[in-house]
Amino acid sequence: MLGIGTMGDAMARNIAAAGLELRVWNRSREPAEALTEVGATVCDTPAEACRGAKVVLTVLANERTVAETVDQAREGIDRDAVWLQCCTVSPAGSLRLGDQAAAMGVAYVEAPLLGTKEPAVAGTLTILAAASDMCAGERVQPVLDAVGTRTVWLDAIGQPSSLKLAYNSWVLTTVEGIAEALALADGLGVDPRQLINVINGSGLNSTYVQSKGPKMISDDLDVPSFPLEAAAKDAGLIADAARDAGLDLGIVEVVRDRLQLAVKNGLGRADVAATYRMSRRASAA
Repeated sequence: MLGIGTMGDAMARNIAAAGLELRVWNRSREPAEALTEVGATVCDTPAEACRGAKVVLTVLANERTVAETVDQAREGIDRDAVWLQCCTVSPAGSLRLGDQAAAMGVAYVEAPLLGTKEPAVAGTLTILAAASDMCAGERVQPVLDAVGTRTVWLDAIGQPSSLKLAYNSWVLTTVEGIAEALALADGLGVDPRQLINVINGSGLNSTYVQSKGPKMISDDLDVPSFPLEAAAKDAGLIADAARDAGLDLGIVEVVRDRLQLAVKNGLGRADVAATYRMSRRASAA
């Protein structure tokens, strides 16, 4: 495994719990060292972590970091390995990474994840996947089964990333919608908890409303399930993909701009729901 962030740490623990031998590398060594308690071997370089591995799993921040890290690992990756790529990238970005895999002579599985920290810890992620060949998909299935409860296989490389961006557009517009509705209630002199209460039991209710809404109101947002800076990155990918497809998705662009503004205001390491702080700040001003 290359990359031990919030998601990577949880996934690594579930992979180790499934009895799979695991070597890990992270740019900052400390997060990797924490995994020695579950039997993982910490490596000094990406190439060392990959040497002899049957599956090379990347859980890194963005396409550029993934490409650079795998290039550093190239000498340690066997030709019979499968590269399992779980970072959220653009559809075009996934095709570029697939080309990088082909140039290295290794099989490639695109596998972005649906879920945040809590399902990652529980091992209940949904994985959207496509493989360069059928055998590659079969070979990574034990890893996917260790970290998730559902794998949705799609027909071609690029499709999982497209579906992930569509899914995240719904997630991010939902979060921004909750934030602004609560800010509006508060700004108009209504206890925002009453809004959560009336949504509960209605056709518009969701687990997301009932989990994120109270955290917004109580300002319990500093420990992220989905970091706002990662959400802003994804929002940029969504807006770019929509534009490239000739679509006019104005809400997506508004959400992107709001999240990027929140990052500039120092909220990048907070939970994505901290966009509520921006709504309250604007109304207070």
